[in-house]
Amino acid sequence: MEYFYSSRRSCIFAAMDPNSKATQLIKRIITSPLLIYTIRCLIGFVIGYLMYRRFKEFEIFWALLSIILVISPEEKDSKRLSIERFKSNFVGSVVAMACVWLLPKNVYSIMIGIVVTIVLCWGFKIMNMARVAIVALLIIMIEPHHTQISYTPIYRALSTGLGCIIGLTIVIVTSGIIHFLREKYKIFTEPS
Repeated sequence: MEYFYSSRRSCIFAAMDPNSKATQLIKRIITSPLLIYTIRCLIGFVIGYLMYRRFKEFEIFWALLSIILVISPEEKDSKRLSIERFKSNFVGSVVAMACVWLLPKNVYSIMIGIVVTIVLCWGFKIMNMARVAIVALLIIMIEPHHTQISYTPIYRALSTGLGCIIGLTIVIVTSGIIHFLREKYKIFTEPS
């Protein structure tokens, strides 16, 4: 039993050796914006795809798209940009729901929705993410509906919101892990 703990302890400390292959691999991963973004997207895709396969009747495909939209490829200000994308996706979904419930279904309702979305993005100081909000609006209002027509906008708004929450959670959790590893291995770069 002592051997098990001893070998386990040496394995843990070997990973902290700055010259070990494991340490070099970890350092390469946590300093590469390309690898960080790829890992985040793959995590998001797997979560979204599993939900999509499990709950097809609830239009979860839109959650999958929202997850990927919220995850930011930029290393600098990654959390801030993901939060802004989350807000803009939420704005687009809320405006779309209001348009579906309050306005007749026609092209003018969509145009009003686009204008209201842009104004709200401006008001919330997320104009740089207005296109994401407009995409969320269009997803809910235009795409043909595969489920019961009366519930489709609700499913899509909830699905889009769920995707935003999942994408934001992925960014926050991975940023925390990266920050921890950068401190542990004494790598001082811009936080992701």
